Amino acid sequence: MDFTPYFNPVYLIILALAIYRLCRLAIEDTLFSGLRARFWNKFPPESTRIGYLLTCYWCLGFWIAAVVLVLYLLVPVPTLIGCTLLALSTMVGILDQKLSN
Repeated sequence: MDFTPYFNPVYLIILALAIYRLCRLAIEDTLFSGLRARFWNKFPPESTRIGYLLTCYWCLGFWIAAVVLVLYLLVPVPTLIGCTLLALSTMVGILDQKLSN
């Protein structure tokens, strides 16, 4: 199977920005703060590995990237559309941070 069309550099950038956005949603954004707090009550980040997973971009990023990559290989068009939305959201956030300073 030829994977060359899947690994277009632009697509990889879109996927990377989307994975960053998903990590940020899980780790930092207010939207999921209640869910995060309930999760951390069961699995404290200081004393459990699974709790620590939701505090570490490196750790969570790997697992989110694995899921996104599998989805991308199985259903490339819908995954790329969803990832494009997330990537654009990432860019808006980056621009807001840079222009607000």
